[in-house]
Amino acid sequence: MKAAILLGTLKEKGISNTAVLAEFAVSYLKKENIDCEIVRLAEHDISRGTYIEAAPDDFPSIYEKIVQSDIILFATPIWWNSHSSEIQRIIERLDEVYDIINEGKPSPLDGKLGGIIITGDSDGAEHVTGNIANFFCTLGITVPAYCSLGVIWEGHAKNKKQTKANLLKYYRKEYGQDAEAMAKSFAKLSGSLK
Repeated sequence: MKAAILLGTLKEKGISNTAVLAEFAVSYLKKENIDCEIVRLAEHDISRGTYIEAAPDDFPSIYEKIVQSDIILFATPIWWNSHSSEIQRIIERLDEVYDIINEGKPSPLDGKLGGIIITGDSDGAEHVTGNIANFFCTLGITVPAYCSLGVIWEGHAKNKKQTKANLLKYYRKEYGQDAEAMAKSFAKLSGSLK
């Protein structure tokens, strides 16, 4: 099994709460023999638009990673009760998949599994999870039980400047069971779909 994790941190480089949580989740996914690739969206040129080939940019190669994966995870920080602008741009570029479905053709993403990784410092995880899960379901992506790993913690506030070691220590202590449940759910359902 293969998972594509689309990392929606706004930071092109350096420590990011969401990047560290994504890496934390990967450590559990690998225990279930799920091969993972994290695509840090801020490092790529992704133009505005609602088509896969909207412009000569990096999105077509990212789309190919999505198509080749069994599991698609959107990893996002919460900004003003919503997912990041990096994730929104991916949603907009995937609108063409919805056009394909509306034409009566099968979705190129049908049968894939979807999940959400979220970081924030106060609230909004349920809202973001609901929006992304709705988007996945509309494109034919199955959203299994325990597919959301959301960490809302005051230590994520942008003025806290956490180290990677501190973040991982907190995630291991408080969210290891959740990450394990996510990985096992993906492994179980992916096996049954195949």
